[in-house]
Amino acid sequence: MVIGKVVGRLWSTRKDEKLNGQKFLVVRLLKDKEKELEGFFVAADNVGAGNGDLVLITKGASARTSLGDKAIPVDAAVVGIIDSIEVDDE
Repeated sequence: MVIGKVVGRLWSTRKDEKLNGQKFLVVRLLKDKEKELEGFFVAADNVGAGNGDLVLITKGASARTSLGDKAIPVDAAVVGIIDSIEVDDE
């Protein structure tokens, strides 16, 4: 799993039939608690996350399983909204 920040939403009127009813978020990966990495990707939202939320993302087969359909054409899914992150400084 990886940590990301929701930076937007995505709408698509024409898509694979199995994607109907899914909410899609534009997510940027985090390098650490506050620094965002370059670029972004799309993840299906399984938990009702919104803009600015820090989220827990799963990828690959785990993403499809979390959405309840192993045949859905998704490679990333938001599976949690993060309340806080604690990391020991070294």
